[in-house]
Amino acid sequence: MSAYARIVPGSSKQSLRHMISDSPWDERPVLDHIQRDVTELIGDEEYGSIHIDESSFPKQGRHSVGVARQYCGRLGKIDNCQVGVFLGYVNGRNRTLIDERLYLPKEWANDLPRRRAAGVPDDIVFKSKAELAKDMIIHARDNGVPFGWVGMDSFYGDLPWLRNELDAEGIIYIADIHRDTWVWLNLPKVGIPERRSNHGRCPTKATVLDGEPSAVLVEDIAKQIPASQWIRIFVRDTERGALWTNIAVMPVYPREDDLSGRQQLLILRHDENTDRTKYQLSNAPLDSSLSKIAEMSHSRYWIERSFEDAKGIAGLADYQMVNWMGWHHHTTISLLAMLVLLSISVDAGEETDILTVQDAKILLEMMLSRENAIEIRM
Repeated sequence: MSAYARIVPGSSKQSLRHMISDSPWDERPVLDHIQRDVTELIGDEEYGSIHIDESSFPKQGRHSVGVARQYCGRLGKIDNCQVGVFLGYVNGRNRTLIDERLYLPKEWANDLPRRRAAGVPDDIVFKSKAELAKDMIIHARDNGVPFGWVGMDSFYGDLPWLRNELDAEGIIYIADIHRDTWVWLNLPKVGIPERRSNHGRCPTKATVLDGEPSAVLVEDIAKQIPASQWIRIFVRDTERGALWTNIAVMPVYPREDDLSGRQQLLILRHDENTDRTKYQLSNAPLDSSLSKIAEMSHSRYWIERSFEDAKGIAGLADYQMVNWMGWHHHTTISLLAMLVLLSISVDAGEETDILTVQDAKILLEMMLSRENAIEIRM
């Protein structure tokens, strides 16, 4: 903040602090405008994708809004932190964050004095991280953001209700899942089992009937499928050379509450020069090309890079505000900064594909410094 207070004409640390912490401007129209600008810059209804993910911010004390002992990805353990759920947009190498929600744990949502002290609006109720993520996805779609699919890690991908609700909205997803996920390779028959004896109540709950095939672990499927079923596909060029992956895809029926869910694609992926297999589910059309599936499967890499950009360059984690308004204002300004950097990178053109977000930041600071110097001379 102090660096930009020196560079930007007419500003000061005090005015910038007031704009973030106390000025009662509504961040929602700004975020919606960011989404529309990102759509104009890199939006594409076929190759664009949106991704849900969360980021944690370690904090001391108990007064920062939403702070609690919860899993902190930044530290890799349960610790005192705030957690934000974010929506990112990716098209090729271009990526940025386009929406945010602060996760408010139940202990905060149900503590009226604490809420009021931190300025939490009265209409904010407890929502799980996945519910916040779904709200952002639907809002982005309704705001005209074009995308071909939604990507998510296993924290969200292992939630059948979220996958099913996105499917009901006509939204294609590709969801990471854990290796201990159970699926059926063939649809089992489901029904009310016959009463086994004259004692006890008659069964009323539907279940997979006796004699039907058992569900299997996706990890076991990956171990048992023949080598001929793995297809080698080029993904993209990287700083370490070409990235190739081996993919196997098959229709399955995931187990949901001990019953079979609807048919979808199980994607098994093993990137070359790695020792791990990745497991994903997708409601993409069963006849989707393997090249498209490979693109979808790997697109989460870029949203992870977006968080590196946000925290390392756009100052997403650099704040000391404790109230609701301050957190949302600071986060929105960080997303706005990312939009500016994205715009510089896109305007530079494809011939400068090696231009990084860090390079764009340096260029912007040089331009601001030069304009400031010109104004002083005048």
